[in-house]
Amino acid sequence: MFNTVKRIAVGLAALSISMGAVANERALDLDALLAQLEAGQFAQSEQNKQREADFIAQRSEQERILRETLARRDQLLLDSERLETQFEENEFKLGDLNGALDTRLGSLKELFGVLQQVAGDTKNKFYNSMISAQISGRSEFLDEMAQSMGSSSKLASIEEIERVWYEMQREMTESGKVTSFTTDVVEAGGAKVNKSVVRVGPFALVADGKFLEYNGVTGTVSELIRQPADRYMASAAELQASNGELVQFGIDPTGGSILGLLVQAPNLQERVEQGGPVGYIILIVGAFGLLLALERLVSLSLIRMKVNSQLKSKEVKTNNPLGRVLKVRDEHPDADVEALELHLTEAILGEVPKLGRNLTIIKIISVVAPLMGLLGTVTGMINTFQAITLFGTGDPKLMAGGISTALVTTVLGLVVAIPMTLLYAMLNTRSKNIVYILQEQASGVIAERAERG
Repeated sequence: MFNTVKRIAVGLAALSISMGAVANERALDLDALLAQLEAGQFAQSEQNKQREADFIAQRSEQERILRETLARRDQLLLDSERLETQFEENEFKLGDLNGALDTRLGSLKELFGVLQQVAGDTKNKFYNSMISAQISGRSEFLDEMAQSMGSSSKLASIEEIERVWYEMQREMTESGKVTSFTTDVVEAGGAKVNKSVVRVGPFALVADGKFLEYNGVTGTVSELIRQPADRYMASAAELQASNGELVQFGIDPTGGSILGLLVQAPNLQERVEQGGPVGYIILIVGAFGLLLALERLVSLSLIRMKVNSQLKSKEVKTNNPLGRVLKVRDEHPDADVEALELHLTEAILGEVPKLGRNLTIIKIISVVAPLMGLLGTVTGMINTFQAITLFGTGDPKLMAGGISTALVTTVLGLVVAIPMTLLYAMLNTRSKNIVYILQEQASGVIAERAERG
């Protein structure tokens, strides 16, 4: 049936070819067409036979490969079943061994848990300790041991336990020493310089008379951008220059926290700058009042010395108030008591303004300075409440900083007012004492003239 179909197809193909070529060539006769179809049928039959032979040959090979594959599959299934059985047996054995291990460890396992916790805590201490600036690599060992014991339940060896004990003992030993070593120091300008550093236990690092800080993250030693007060700087320089003698030196038991807060505190210049324009005005007024007070203090001291000299001398000198008052007596030798009293009173009244010059200004400054400070405080509080209105009270530092700045002007006003008040009281007393001397001597002159009359 299949061969018949193929013959019909070949005949139709040849017929279509011959009909297509009629337009271009002369038509062939039926005998030639039949001979051509028989020749094509014979060639096609030979080709199909060859294909059937090749397929039969390949089919035997494919059957062989299939048999081998099935045999290999069966073997792998057997191996898989054997391995699954062995895996289950190993799981039971592993569970039994773990139970036996836990039973034998007992309290020893708790001991290793405590050791792991101690190693972690000690690592954190070493991480930020200033001793690590001189002795490095301690925290890495403890970190690796703690992680290995925590992740894989690995027990620490005797050497590792002894290493932990040794590092803790070395930390305690080095905490009581003041040693010097050489390391790279990052200066405030950013340059890295190899310097000789003095370490005071785990409390402080000093180089070139400056305080240093140790950064455990980067493992670097750097200068503090802001250094503490001069008295601490002087003690640091004295410590570094010491050859073993006792030196007074302030240490930070927190390992740098207190020192960090100390250097953040504003100095005197920064405090004054916080006062703003009102603070500067108060200081200028205070300086002006101080100059006036010093001028009055010097002038009254010189006048008092000349008056005392005049009291001891019988010769009348006009370079002092008492001499000028006594000269009135000599200028009016024949005046009666009442007239002389009026002349002496006039002379004394003429000396009083000179003795009390600028004292009123000093008194006004002592009164106005705290009022100006109060003005600056009120202004600063207004700004603080405006900031609270805008940003809320979520940050206490914002409100505390504004209030601190506002109170600076009050402090400056009191700093100016208190000495100005004391100076005014002292200068006013000295001026009145000289006036009392003038009045006393004038009364003596009047009494003498009255007795003589």
